[in-house]
Amino acid sequence: MTTAQSYRRMVNTGNKIVVGLQRLGVAFGPMQLLTVPGRRTGVPRTFPIAVNPIEGHHYIVQAYPKAAWVANVRAAGAVTLTRGRRSSAVRLAELPVEERRPVLRRLVETSPPSVGKRFVTTGLAEGATPEAVAAAADRIAVFRVERSVGRS
Repeated sequence: MTTAQSYRRMVNTGNKIVVGLQRLGVAFGPMQLLTVPGRRTGVPRTFPIAVNPIEGHHYIVQAYPKAAWVANVRAAGAVTLTRGRRSSAVRLAELPVEERRPVLRRLVETSPPSVGKRFVTTGLAEGATPEAVAAAADRIAVFRVERSVGRS
């Protein structure tokens, strides 16, 4: 098993805990629950995700190769974000590669070092520096959270 695979298993276990806590109404850090219909089944799928405020907008960034939520969002467009007991239906707009670079650079610059390292551990970037992560923009999906389509 590769380092990326063992890291992914550990994160999947942690994700189950985060989802449970969020569903109980415990909100922490930038974490929210992203619920999106499955692209094949239409069954709602829920993923814990970091919603990052950067330069006046909010972004969701892919942290793992072949992340199921990325394919589901591309198919659906509209998702529900839940933080604690509050939910919002929003649209996610995927940024073109060139627009991703400054967002990724800023994310790594303003985050703890573990954020840049995660892109290396998961095989998405060659290095943990802002420039190295920005250079990997063609392999890292970045979505901007757009207007609400409703509140619940």
